[in-house]
Amino acid sequence: MFLTHHQNGRETRWAVDGRFLPRPLNLSTLLGLPKATMLELLQKLVYELSTEKTDSPLLAPLEEQHEVWASGVTYLRSQEARQSESEVGDVYTKVYTATRPELFFKAIGWRVVGHNLPIRVRQDSKWNVPEPELVLVVNREGEIVGYTAGNDVSSRSIEGENPLYLPQAKVYNGSCALGPGIVLAEPDALRDLPVQLTITRQDVKLFEDSTRTSQIKRPLEELVTYLQKELDFPYGGFLMTGTGIVPPDNFNLQTEDMVQISIGELTLVNTVGV
Repeated sequence: MFLTHHQNGRETRWAVDGRFLPRPLNLSTLLGLPKATMLELLQKLVYELSTEKTDSPLLAPLEEQHEVWASGVTYLRSQEARQSESEVGDVYTKVYTATRPELFFKAIGWRVVGHNLPIRVRQDSKWNVPEPELVLVVNREGEIVGYTAGNDVSSRSIEGENPLYLPQAKVYNGSCALGPGIVLAEPDALRDLPVQLTITRQDVKLFEDSTRTSQIKRPLEELVTYLQKELDFPYGGFLMTGTGIVPPDNFNLQTEDMVQISIGELTLVNTVGV
């Protein structure tokens, strides 16, 4: 099943497989249920909903109160790149090999942009890159219910100056994109998905690379377990799982660049805005 979030006139509504869910039902309610109960409810509704398809504009597949967190240095490629760019590169080697993963807050729901909406780069940064990431969708009980595609837009120059600048490098307006929707799936189906990044400037392909989620060092459940230690998510939450694709050091995102991220069956497209 595929969940999408739509702007329908003056209201926002959720749909499953292209058909609107009943108005009172939203993602926070669904992620507040045990996974089995949520799937049973949605399966029942699929047979009862009108066959009329929705063509309303897409929104990011979360709600204002949802939190997006992120995992750092989960791919070997990411560890190598961060070590190379940082003035204290051994920090990233220690993170990659440590028992405890690196986790950090990325965005609150109202700040996240969706498919075909503009992302941004920091105006006080001279080196900015997209980071394509598998994003886990997790319910309040810590069960992985599915995934979406994510772009963890980042300032490499700011983080490279000092790892303690990570929040400034990662958290700002337009730095987080999710979409186009949520694929409901078992965790085992997420362990070896293809991930592809394509960056285009004025219709010229500047960069393209791919990897697979099987290259993530840590089990997905382990990342979620650490996220939920001493931290409640009553409405469920979203966890980015790190990037395994790193553009070359001489690449810097610019206004009007188009970033296309494909993960599994999802493709998220955003253009860099002002």
